[in-house]
Amino acid sequence: MGNLANKVALITGGARGQGRAHAVALAKQGADVVLVDAPGPVASVGYGLGTESDLSDTVKLVQEQGRTALAIQGDVRNSADLRHAVTKTLEAFGHLDILLANAGIVTYGQLSEMDDQQWQDMIDINLTGVANSIRAVLPHMLERSYGRIVVTASQSSRRGMPNLSHYCAAKWGLIGLVKTVALEVAPSLGITCNAVLPGGVDTPMMRHDEVYRVFAPELDSPRVEDLEERLRRFNPMPTAWIEPSDISHGVLYLVSEEARYVSGATLDIAAAFNAS
Repeated sequence: MGNLANKVALITGGARGQGRAHAVALAKQGADVVLVDAPGPVASVGYGLGTESDLSDTVKLVQEQGRTALAIQGDVRNSADLRHAVTKTLEAFGHLDILLANAGIVTYGQLSEMDDQQWQDMIDINLTGVANSIRAVLPHMLERSYGRIVVTASQSSRRGMPNLSHYCAAKWGLIGLVKTVALEVAPSLGITCNAVLPGGVDTPMMRHDEVYRVFAPELDSPRVEDLEERLRRFNPMPTAWIEPSDISHGVLYLVSEEARYVSGATLDIAAAFNAS
């Protein structure tokens, strides 16, 4: 049994990608997992999001580690959905120890050409959705004086990036949110709140035509190989992709007892992209 035995983690955006990797990693360390996702489209997002089948597959992967997985359909834009997820978690397990606020989207466009829906969806999911998730778990964590909160931010939390004004705005906002929550819960001693800042991670969010066109606009029909060539230019370490499991390793540290006094921190996992 790993060092997360008897812990329960709630993961938003758990159907696939980084959320799935985190679920499996925590399960390997002994945690039971609650997966919250909202299978279905978002108006301004042109690529396919996680499905009910994806969510079921993640449940099976957790179960293969000998741990219990509970799947709950919920939209982070709706605070009632998050409170419901916490209630169901407490009914099933009796306690909740870890929140991974991971759900997110990415779309592209110049701010001058962006419509209201595209801007609002981004802020509602990537910023307000994280705040809703934290607000839902905090009463229970404060009552127990224990909890680990890890937010998925981004390298876009530290820099401006063309075609990503709305994404950068949301991700920069997460850093302020994380640091403020860390200060507010500090008197409880046992609660921490931190963020991971990934670089380009190999997930379905990055493998679709819109991304290829943004990174290689001079090509008529760019492919994933063209994206990878550009990503290698960005990363001082000679790699195109960071694997979801690499982000999970950072998450495992932040939720561990070894990190009990690490709070309000940002952990860059970005192949040295953050160093420039």
